[in-house]
Amino acid sequence: MSEEALQREQICLLAKSMYDRGLTSGASGNISVRLSDGRFLITPTGGCFGRLDPARLSLCDADMTLLAGDAPTKEIPLHRAFYETRSVAGAVVHLHSSHSVALSVLPDTDPDNMLPALTAYGIMRLGKVKLLPYFMPGDVAMGAAIHGLAGKRSAVVLAHHGPVVAGKDLEAAVYAAEELEETAKLALLTRGLNPTLLNIAQINGLVSKFGVQWDD
Repeated sequence: MSEEALQREQICLLAKSMYDRGLTSGASGNISVRLSDGRFLITPTGGCFGRLDPARLSLCDADMTLLAGDAPTKEIPLHRAFYETRSVAGAVVHLHSSHSVALSVLPDTDPDNMLPALTAYGIMRLGKVKLLPYFMPGDVAMGAAIHGLAGKRSAVVLAHHGPVVAGKDLEAAVYAAEELEETAKLALLTRGLNPTLLNIAQINGLVSKFGVQWDD
């Protein structure tokens, strides 16, 4: 089976897994994968993660212009910006996951590092997560906001909207997006309870051992 065929199957498999577990609903969320020849596979606009058809995924060229398949998601500017600023990015996952969105609208959430240091895997898989302001869905300004981070963040959350996570490949991006949602859930569960966070030495140990990008 060709690389493209394998990636088509994997996109649909992992998308359905996330849909079945309530990480996104209805026709929300989108995924892109960069193929080794520079082309992209992207989930179609209006597509439901629970019912994606591998044959109908959007195949786009290096400029994300449609070559074949259904029309791609309107969130192309988000995806393109991550690939343009993070050369290591092989996939981007955007969800509308509930706990991440809930945390994004609370007034005391730190916009520069929105997830508290509750677990080792939250640090290892995500680093610091930037909270970006509200943009209308599909607004090209979202891409400009990602460019403004200059590749220093692999994960952001759009206020009132949801997380966008880049990874070296699709599995890495999916696992990181899932970790973001679980950490947001833990943050909400422990909010106001004065939880014990990982200390600076523990965070620095994770950053050093696992090569996490942490500094601004």
